[in-house]
Amino acid sequence: MLEVKKLTKRYNKTLAVNDVSFTVNTGRIGILLGPNGAGKSSVIKSIAGLLKYEGGVWIDGLPARTMEAKRIFGYVPELPALFPNLTVEEHLEYIRRAYNASVSREEIARWMERFELEDKRDKLGSELSKGMMQKVSICCALLIRPRVILFDEPMVGLDPRAIKELKEVICEQKKCGATVLISTHMLEMVQELWDDVFVMDKGTILAVYHREEVSDQNLDDLFFSVTEKGEQHE
Repeated sequence: MLEVKKLTKRYNKTLAVNDVSFTVNTGRIGILLGPNGAGKSSVIKSIAGLLKYEGGVWIDGLPARTMEAKRIFGYVPELPALFPNLTVEEHLEYIRRAYNASVSREEIARWMERFELEDKRDKLGSELSKGMMQKVSICCALLIRPRVILFDEPMVGLDPRAIKELKEVICEQKKCGATVLISTHMLEMVQELWDDVFVMDKGTILAVYHREEVSDQNLDDLFFSVTEKGEQHE
């Protein structure tokens, strides 16, 4: 479970996130949906512990800043950052050791195979394209078997096959009981994935939808009915 309560983030005098609260329950896929500049990445980076913020975040009931929470938490950033002098295989081994993850070399090899990284295992981080770096970042987050995992615009830069594979992996994570939160502005990429949607704009949550309550409505219609209504009131 992921719980966010009254999260507020300011950059000097600019209020980027204003008193945002939401919950994604265990075994569900939540979508933080909004246009560019809505504050989504600030929320995600705050949850991940990369930004200072006001409010509270809990990972399976544990305060997000604690080591216990970090050990069960995976994060795939929008802009992957790899060590330039480590190979693909060394990145995965580094994460395995850092988290003391009980994952075998065979499992690591399977993750590389699923994301077509086998022939890149000896490539340095500095030699990889953005898409390949994204694949490595995804594998690193998954191999620790996180209880809660965050994806920030994960499909940007991926090829169609990798997008298909990632969607399958996200559904597998859900079936295994993990909590998933995806931040995106690409509605078409998450149409079939979502359980809960949090529509965000201008630093606030405008609406919350649960699939079982709006099963007959299209996500595009739900999103634009809220965001266009907000524009009309300005």
